[in-house]
Amino acid sequence: MSSDLTPTPKDRFSFGLWTVGWQGVDVFGGAVRPALDPVDVVHRLAELGAAAVTFHDDDLVPDEARREETLERFSKALSETSMGVEMATTNLFGHPVFKEGALTANDRDVRRYAVKKLLRNLDLAAELGADTYVLWGGREGAETGAAKDVSAALDRYREAMNLVCSYVREQGYDIRLAIEPKPNEPRGDILLPTIGHALAFISELDHPELVGLNPEVGHEEMAGLNFAHGIAQALWHGKLFHVDLNGQHGPRFDQDLRFGAGNLRGAFWTVDVLEGAGTGRPYDGYLHFDYKPPRTEDIEGVWESAGACMRNYLLLRQRVRAFRADPEVSEAVSAARVDQLAVPTLAPDESLADLRAEPHDVDTMAARGMAFERLDQLAMEHLLGAR
Repeated sequence: MSSDLTPTPKDRFSFGLWTVGWQGVDVFGGAVRPALDPVDVVHRLAELGAAAVTFHDDDLVPDEARREETLERFSKALSETSMGVEMATTNLFGHPVFKEGALTANDRDVRRYAVKKLLRNLDLAAELGADTYVLWGGREGAETGAAKDVSAALDRYREAMNLVCSYVREQGYDIRLAIEPKPNEPRGDILLPTIGHALAFISELDHPELVGLNPEVGHEEMAGLNFAHGIAQALWHGKLFHVDLNGQHGPRFDQDLRFGAGNLRGAFWTVDVLEGAGTGRPYDGYLHFDYKPPRTEDIEGVWESAGACMRNYLLLRQRVRAFRADPEVSEAVSAARVDQLAVPTLAPDESLADLRAEPHDVDTMAARGMAFERLDQLAMEHLLGAR
């Protein structure tokens, strides 16, 4: 195996306790695997080359009566393996109390409990060294029009985010908040369904500098959107605080396949954007795999799929780097005029009057080919290992 295909902590790979720990439960069937001890998860992921783990409050501490013992064992495992906790989040969707929502529930008592639960786990995240806190509003939505005043719900969403931001500032925590968009499932229509919706929402907050995004491959592709384009825009805004990598077969249910499965071409361009291969502006955060080992797998299959997530990223990174280093690709990029996008439409010493006075041979411009097919075929051949 090539050394650059062996995961190491320098690759910044991380996994949620809920990912490899998923027992295969779905709406049609119960668990097919036993629950995993978070301590064992930490040790096994470290052996595979991961750098960090993440958790929901309920993943790590399912039994409050054993909270201190659990946290002591977990912290010891982190120390023994040199693994870190890079992100944490709160389960505001699983308990029946959140059946209609959490931060935007119609029931005011539920909203107050949700904020309390969130803040408690935020304290734990800070204690364990996480620098990102993700908020996924899986129950923040509706199935029927009259049941949810969307404008008021967004007011309450903003209120909750402002409260959390104020708490982070008051406590002096070095933590940024990341909203995770999703269009649907489990709610029929979820608030802040896409990267664009979330970016617009963040601009209305009291402390927008503290809040960014945690986009997920499957969530954007469920809506038929281009994930690579979405994270490129998030990077352009300076708002890609975290990222969830997995695989998805188009606009279906949220499949959470291992990274690279499903839309392989999409995964190639995702790695291209994250590595900054074409722009020189890479994402510098953790590469978090939010996937689920299929119900078909036993425990060994779980670890096989976790290792495959990392290996697929490294394989794609290798292909991306070869693509960008290929002289023929450089020529094709130039032929496609991609490099001209970096040139301002109006030169610094020009005025709009100069532009309007310039003659244009529209027919000649219209007849120019763009040579995109050549460029795309080169990418395909690099992806397939033919070059």
